[in-house]
Amino acid sequence: MIPASENRRAITGTVVSLTAEATELETRATELRRALAELDDHMRALSNALQLIPRSAGRSDADHGEDHRDAAPTE
Repeated sequence: MIPASENRRAITGTVVSLTAEATELETRATELRRALAELDDHMRALSNALQLIPRSAGRSDADHGEDHRDAAPTE
């Protein structure tokens, strides 16, 4: 049988180890939340910038009003 003092030390060591790991995980989760918030800000800025571009930008005069979705690809 394992003496009670060794058992307590093992439990204490496990608790200390798990506490340290939990702290690291919480720190990483916080970093990831910040990165996601920053990414969200960038996506919103890009979306706003794209909405400011006129819809006809990038089209040639011949393309206006024509629907080419069913057309065969050209090379």
